Amino acid sequence: MADNELILESTTLWDFPRQNYGKTSHGNNKYNGVTPAFIIWNLLQRYTKENDLVIDPMCGSGTTIDVAKELNRQVIGYDLNIIRPDIIYNDARKIPLKDNSVDFVFIDSPYSDNINYSDNPQCIGKISCETTEFFDELEKVAVEIHRILKPDKALAWLIGDQWIKKKFTPTGFLLYQRLEKHFKPIDLICVTRHNQTSNTGIWHDRARRFNFYLRGFKHLIIMKK
Repeated sequence: MADNELILESTTLWDFPRQNYGKTSHGNNKYNGVTPAFIIWNLLQRYTKENDLVIDPMCGSGTTIDVAKELNRQVIGYDLNIIRPDIIYNDARKIPLKDNSVDFVFIDSPYSDNINYSDNPQCIGKISCETTEFFDELEKVAVEIHRILKPDKALAWLIGDQWIKKKFTPTGFLLYQRLEKHFKPIDLICVTRHNQTSNTGIWHDRARRFNFYLRGFKHLIIMKK
């Protein structure tokens, strides 16, 4: 089999559990675009070991920091919107770390301008995924992640698609095409959003009456340097 042939380890349907598990709080489930803690827990168990350095370039409410500390990993979280003192103000397109210094990167990035993540004009979430500029800026983040990752270490990128005003944008697959230029694929997972707003009786009824699909998942793209 050729070295450049696409190999995916598995394809998994993975349900979002509660934001917090056990007795410990992880991040803030009222934060826009918050990442479920158990996803990060699973990734760190699978792709890291104790004392490894974990980086989250778009840390949001700090879920990655909380989970990593709980698992005895070193961790640094960056964001343009600072809501707690252990998150460092920084743009993900320029990460202040040395080359080949990081053991694992997790990122839950904007997937369009559909959510107001911050008032910072530099936020990539201010750009629509219907434009090439959106993917150009995400690719800049990917290049930085590639630079700081150690060889053979993993990146996990969580992102959703957009369906708005009867127009579909396959954000996850368009990002995948950019990532494939810099990383080797490990796995591609469909993460269902169990508690999303469309998972209600009224939306189930509308879907039947007006003949449309209920969309409730994100792509979890796992690659390695």
